[in-house]
Amino acid sequence: VQLQASGGGLVQPGGSLRLSCAASGIIFSINAFGWYRQAPGKQRELVAAIVSDGSTSYEDSVKGRFTISRDNAKNTVYLQMNSLKPEDTAVYYCMASGGYWGQGTQVTVSS
Repeated sequence: VQLQASGGGLVQPGGSLRLSCAASGIIFSINAFGWYRQAPGKQRELVAAIVSDGSTSYEDSVKGRFTISRDNAKNTVYLQMNSLKPEDTAVYYCMASGGYWGQGTQVTVSS
């Protein structure tokens, strides 16, 4: 399984970004995807996750602002991030169950 993350960038506080994670390979074996982030000097943390039945979960600080979704036809998982805050600044990684990781994409929230 290969994961390709994209969509990061620089955005002002209050702005929005949508991250994408395109999956390829033996993806039928994947039943869960997650988005993690790692800020400088901090541990990597799980931000949002989605499982095969569509159930989702979120880290408390992003609830109501971030939405994880998946498009099975495109084999892609998304993270819509709204009302971004400077503390959301981090490298964001997508992960698939089985221990597969995409490369990180930098999100910087700054005025």
